[in-house]
Amino acid sequence: MIRNILGSLVAMAGAASAVLSPFRDWYDGRAGQDYRVRDLFGGITATESGVLVSILLPFLFAALLVIAGVVLRSRIAVALAGLVVLGFTILWMVRQGQAEGALTVGGDGAGLEVGVANALAGGVLMLIGALLMRGRGAGARSQDRARARARARAQREREPVEPYAAPPADQVDTWPPTQEPGMSTHTSPWPEPEVDPYTGPDPHDPRTRSYPQAERGPEPGDPGDPRDPVHPPHRPPER
Repeated sequence: MIRNILGSLVAMAGAASAVLSPFRDWYDGRAGQDYRVRDLFGGITATESGVLVSILLPFLFAALLVIAGVVLRSRIAVALAGLVVLGFTILWMVRQGQAEGALTVGGDGAGLEVGVANALAGGVLMLIGALLMRGRGAGARSQDRARARARARAQREREPVEPYAAPPADQVDTWPPTQEPGMSTHTSPWPEPEVDPYTGPDPHDPRTRSYPQAERGPEPGDPGDPRDPVHPPHRPPER
Protein backbone atom coordinates (compact mmCIF):
# COMPACT_ATOMS: atom_id res chain seq x y z
CA MET A 1 0.00 0.00 0.00
CA ILE A 2 2.79 2.43 0.94
CA ARG A 3 4.74 1.53 -2.16
CA ASN A 4 1.72 2.21 -4.35
CA ILE A 5 1.23 5.62 -2.78
CA LEU A 6 4.92 6.54 -3.07
CA GLY A 7 5.16 5.32 -6.64
CA SER A 8 2.00 7.21 -7.58
CA LEU A 9 3.38 10.46 -6.13
CA VAL A 10 6.68 10.06 -7.99
CA ALA A 11 4.89 9.26 -11.27
CA MET A 12 2.57 12.25 -10.90
CA ALA A 13 5.56 14.52 -10.25
CA GLY A 14 7.17 13.21 -13.42
CA ALA A 15 3.99 13.85 -15.42
CA ALA A 16 3.82 17.43 -14.13
CA SER A 17 7.46 18.03 -15.05
CA ALA A 18 6.93 16.65 -18.56
CA VAL A 19 3.79 18.73 -19.21
CA LEU A 20 5.47 21.96 -18.03
CA SER A 21 8.67 21.39 -20.03
CA PRO A 22 7.31 22.56 -23.45
CA PHE A 23 6.58 25.99 -21.96
CA ARG A 24 10.26 26.49 -21.18
CA ASP A 25 13.21 27.07 -23.50
CA TRP A 26 14.63 23.99 -25.22
CA TYR A 27 17.34 25.21 -27.58
CA ASP A 28 18.82 28.65 -28.31
CA GLY A 29 15.95 30.41 -26.52
CA ARG A 30 13.24 28.56 -28.48
CA ALA A 31 10.48 27.09 -26.31
CA GLY A 32 9.38 23.49 -26.70
CA GLN A 33 5.86 24.52 -27.72
CA ASP A 34 7.32 26.09 -30.86
CA TYR A 35 8.36 22.70 -32.23
CA ARG A 36 5.72 20.88 -34.22
CA VAL A 37 5.15 17.17 -33.71
CA ARG A 38 5.49 16.59 -37.45
CA ASP A 39 8.96 18.17 -37.35
CA LEU A 40 10.13 15.30 -35.16
CA PHE A 41 9.53 12.92 -38.08
CA GLY A 42 10.31 15.15 -41.08
CA GLY A 43 13.06 17.38 -39.74
CA ILE A 44 13.28 20.51 -37.58
CA THR A 45 12.18 23.71 -39.33
CA ALA A 46 11.90 27.33 -38.28
CA THR A 47 8.10 27.25 -38.67
CA GLU A 48 6.25 28.24 -35.52
CA SER A 49 3.76 25.73 -34.10
CA GLY A 50 0.45 25.96 -32.29
CA VAL A 51 0.28 24.75 -28.71
CA LEU A 52 -2.02 21.76 -29.34
CA VAL A 53 0.01 20.48 -32.32
CA SER A 54 3.40 21.01 -30.70
CA ILE A 55 5.54 18.60 -28.72
CA LEU A 56 3.17 19.25 -25.82
CA LEU A 57 0.64 16.86 -27.40
CA PRO A 58 2.49 13.56 -26.70
CA PHE A 59 3.38 14.82 -23.23
CA LEU A 60 -0.30 15.42 -22.44
CA PHE A 61 -1.07 11.91 -23.62
CA ALA A 62 1.64 10.56 -21.31
CA ALA A 63 0.17 12.51 -18.38
CA LEU A 64 -3.24 10.95 -19.03
CA LEU A 65 -1.62 7.51 -19.06
CA VAL A 66 -0.05 8.22 -15.69
CA ILE A 67 -3.39 9.26 -14.20
CA ALA A 68 -5.07 6.12 -15.54
CA GLY A 69 -2.22 3.96 -14.25
CA VAL A 70 -2.43 5.50 -10.78
CA VAL A 71 -6.19 5.02 -10.59
CA LEU A 72 -6.04 1.43 -11.87
CA ARG A 73 -2.76 0.70 -10.08
CA SER A 74 -1.26 -0.35 -13.40
CA ARG A 75 2.54 -0.30 -13.51
CA ILE A 76 2.48 -0.98 -17.25
CA ALA A 77 0.52 2.21 -18.02
CA VAL A 78 2.86 4.36 -15.91
CA ALA A 79 5.96 2.82 -17.47
CA LEU A 80 4.52 3.29 -20.97
CA ALA A 81 3.95 6.98 -20.22
CA GLY A 82 7.59 7.38 -19.17
CA LEU A 83 8.76 5.69 -22.35
CA VAL A 84 6.59 8.03 -24.45
CA VAL A 85 8.12 11.13 -22.84
CA LEU A 86 11.69 9.86 -23.12
CA GLY A 87 11.13 8.62 -26.67
CA PHE A 88 9.81 11.93 -28.00
CA THR A 89 12.48 13.91 -26.15
CA ILE A 90 15.30 11.76 -27.53
CA LEU A 91 13.74 11.92 -31.03
CA TRP A 92 13.72 15.71 -30.79
CA MET A 93 17.37 15.73 -29.74
CA VAL A 94 18.25 13.59 -32.76
CA ARG A 95 16.38 15.89 -35.17
CA GLN A 96 17.79 19.01 -33.55
CA GLY A 97 21.31 17.63 -33.84
CA GLN A 98 20.73 16.88 -37.51
CA ALA A 99 19.45 20.42 -38.07
CA GLU A 100 22.31 22.13 -36.20
CA GLY A 101 25.04 19.69 -37.06
CA ALA A 102 25.76 19.08 -33.35
CA LEU A 103 24.15 19.53 -29.97
CA THR A 104 25.77 21.80 -27.44
CA VAL A 105 25.04 22.50 -23.81
CA GLY A 106 25.65 26.05 -22.70
CA GLY A 107 24.58 28.20 -19.79
CA ASP A 108 24.31 31.33 -21.89
CA GLY A 109 21.28 30.11 -23.95
CA ALA A 110 23.40 28.86 -26.84
CA GLY A 111 22.49 25.16 -26.59
CA LEU A 112 20.26 22.71 -24.76
CA GLU A 113 18.32 24.44 -22.05
CA VAL A 114 16.22 23.67 -19.00
CA GLY A 115 13.12 22.54 -20.91
CA VAL A 116 14.91 19.46 -22.23
CA ALA A 117 16.15 18.63 -18.73
CA ASN A 118 12.60 18.88 -17.39
CA ALA A 119 11.29 16.53 -20.06
CA LEU A 120 14.04 13.95 -19.45
CA ALA A 121 13.57 14.19 -15.69
CA GLY A 122 9.82 13.73 -16.08
CA GLY A 123 10.26 10.55 -18.11
CA VAL A 124 12.76 9.12 -15.64
CA LEU A 125 10.49 9.90 -12.69
CA MET A 126 7.62 8.07 -14.39
CA LEU A 127 9.77 4.96 -14.81
CA ILE A 128 10.89 5.16 -11.18
CA GLY A 129 7.27 5.51 -10.07
CA ALA A 130 6.34 2.41 -12.09
CA LEU A 131 9.14 0.45 -10.39
CA LEU A 132 8.02 1.58 -6.94
CA MET A 133 4.40 0.64 -7.46
CA ARG A 134 3.37 -2.89 -6.50
CA GLY A 135 0.40 -2.98 -8.88
CA ARG A 136 -2.76 -4.83 -8.06
CA GLY A 137 -0.94 -7.86 -6.69
CA ALA A 138 -2.08 -11.42 -6.10
CA GLY A 139 -4.44 -10.40 -3.30
CA ALA A 140 -6.38 -8.01 -5.51
CA ARG A 141 -6.58 -10.60 -8.29
CA SER A 142 -7.89 -13.22 -5.88
CA GLN A 143 -10.51 -10.76 -4.65
CA ASP A 144 -11.57 -10.12 -8.25
CA ARG A 145 -11.90 -13.85 -8.86
CA ALA A 146 -13.93 -14.26 -5.66
CA ARG A 147 -16.28 -11.45 -6.70
CA ALA A 148 -16.66 -13.03 -10.16
CA ARG A 149 -17.55 -16.39 -8.60
CA ALA A 150 -20.06 -14.71 -6.28
CA ARG A 151 -21.72 -12.96 -9.24
CA ALA A 152 -21.90 -16.24 -11.18
CA ARG A 153 -23.42 -18.02 -8.15
CA ALA A 154 -26.02 -15.28 -7.69
CA GLN A 155 -26.92 -15.48 -11.39
CA ARG A 156 -27.40 -19.24 -11.17
CA GLU A 157 -29.65 -18.82 -8.15
CA ARG A 158 -31.82 -16.33 -10.03
CA GLU A 159 -32.28 -18.68 -12.99
CA PRO A 160 -35.41 -20.90 -12.82
CA VAL A 161 -34.62 -24.52 -12.05
CA GLU A 162 -36.87 -27.41 -13.06
CA PRO A 163 -38.06 -29.22 -9.90
CA TYR A 164 -37.84 -32.70 -11.45
CA ALA A 165 -36.25 -34.00 -14.59
CA ALA A 166 -38.40 -35.70 -17.19
CA PRO A 167 -38.11 -39.53 -17.24
CA PRO A 168 -36.65 -41.35 -20.24
CA ALA A 169 -38.98 -42.16 -23.10
CA ASP A 170 -38.68 -45.93 -22.53
CA GLN A 171 -39.71 -45.78 -18.87
CA VAL A 172 -42.94 -45.01 -17.13
CA ASP A 173 -43.33 -42.06 -14.87
CA THR A 174 -41.49 -42.44 -11.57
CA TRP A 175 -41.85 -40.84 -8.20
CA PRO A 176 -41.75 -37.91 -7.53
CA PRO A 177 -44.26 -36.86 -10.17
CA THR A 178 -42.93 -35.14 -13.25
CA GLN A 179 -46.24 -34.08 -14.78
CA GLU A 180 -45.69 -36.65 -17.53
CA PRO A 181 -48.42 -39.15 -18.53
CA GLY A 182 -47.97 -42.64 -17.21
CA MET A 183 -48.58 -44.81 -14.20
CA SER A 184 -46.67 -44.11 -11.03
CA THR A 185 -44.46 -46.92 -9.77
CA HIS A 186 -44.70 -45.73 -6.19
CA THR A 187 -47.04 -48.33 -4.66
CA SER A 188 -48.00 -49.25 -1.10
CA PRO A 189 -48.59 -52.74 0.40
CA TRP A 190 -51.72 -51.47 2.14
CA PRO A 191 -55.06 -51.04 0.40
CA GLU A 192 -56.10 -47.55 -0.40
CA PRO A 193 -58.79 -46.21 1.97
CA GLU A 194 -62.26 -46.03 0.51
CA VAL A 195 -64.17 -42.82 0.83
CA ASP A 196 -67.75 -43.15 2.16
CA PRO A 197 -70.27 -41.74 -0.27
CA TYR A 198 -72.09 -38.67 0.90
CA THR A 199 -75.64 -39.47 1.98
CA GLY A 200 -76.78 -36.05 3.09
CA PRO A 201 -76.93 -34.41 6.49
CA ASP A 202 -77.36 -36.52 9.61
CA PRO A 203 -80.99 -36.20 10.78
CA HIS A 204 -79.94 -36.95 14.37
CA ASP A 205 -77.41 -34.13 14.49
CA PRO A 206 -79.10 -30.87 15.58
CA ARG A 207 -76.35 -28.84 13.89
CA THR A 208 -77.36 -30.10 10.46
CA ARG A 209 -81.09 -30.02 11.07
CA SER A 210 -82.42 -27.18 8.94
CA TYR A 211 -86.13 -27.82 9.57
CA PRO A 212 -88.23 -29.67 12.16
CA GLN A 213 -88.30 -33.39 11.65
CA ALA A 214 -91.51 -35.36 11.88
CA GLU A 215 -92.07 -37.60 14.84
CA ARG A 216 -90.97 -41.12 14.14
CA GLY A 217 -91.86 -44.29 15.88
CA PRO A 218 -89.44 -46.51 17.69
CA GLU A 219 -86.94 -48.32 15.57
CA PRO A 220 -86.23 -52.04 16.05
CA GLY A 221 -83.75 -52.46 18.82
CA ASP A 222 -84.57 -49.16 20.56
CA PRO A 223 -85.00 -49.40 24.35
CA GLY A 224 -88.67 -48.36 24.09
CA ASP A 225 -89.51 -50.74 21.26
CA PRO A 226 -92.07 -53.32 22.50
CA ARG A 227 -91.22 -55.69 19.70
CA ASP A 228 -88.91 -58.51 20.44
CA PRO A 229 -85.68 -58.02 18.46
CA VAL A 230 -84.79 -61.72 18.87
CA HIS A 231 -88.19 -63.26 17.99
CA PRO A 232 -89.80 -60.97 15.44
CA PRO A 233 -93.50 -61.51 14.78
CA HIS A 234 -94.35 -64.06 12.11
CA ARG A 235 -97.14 -64.14 9.71
CA PRO A 236 -99.99 -66.40 10.92
CA PRO A 237 -100.32 -69.56 8.91
CA GLU A 238 -103.01 -69.66 6.29
CA ARG A 239 -105.99 -71.91 6.84
